[in-house]
Amino acid sequence: MSNIDRQAASLRDATRTWQRSKAYLGTGWGFPPTFERGSKGVRLVNAEDDICESLQILLSTSLGERVMQPTYGCNLQDLLFEPFSPTVASSIKELIRIAILYHEPRILLNQLDFNLDEQLQGVVNITVDYTIISTNSRFNFVYPFYLQEGSGNLLSVAPGTAKFPGQDLEVITESSL
Repeated sequence: MSNIDRQAASLRDATRTWQRSKAYLGTGWGFPPTFERGSKGVRLVNAEDDICESLQILLSTSLGERVMQPTYGCNLQDLLFEPFSPTVASSIKELIRIAILYHEPRILLNQLDFNLDEQLQGVVNITVDYTIISTNSRFNFVYPFYLQEGSGNLLSVAPGTAKFPGQDLEVITESSL
């Protein structure tokens, strides 16, 4: 076998390994599920995008929320109205670490960081730094954790009426009964 043949065989082997690693990363439905015009199916995501969307779903799901998978998820909602402190930061890190360890076997968690620039608006951006095991590629994912859920939707509240964007709703109070 000549030197060129060995190089070609080595290149073929490397290409097969790369293709197997891409297959391992998987293909899944996009999140949220959307349908594209002209196609008959759901928009699919591949490889790194699939992992990123999987992390989004994992961190947004409460424990017990998934049918037949009671341990899937990350109970970040339990910390929703807590003031951000070192204790809460430690709890968030531990919840995310455990969720990724058990439910995302394609990656290794490198680091978790918090960006507090929008904390006064009720948002803490959580940066998840991870390595994809099969390709040894490093990526990061930013998850916006809202400390005050729903605070952006309610415009004003007056006695007996709640105003939401585009509609008026009557609220039944004790005095109106």
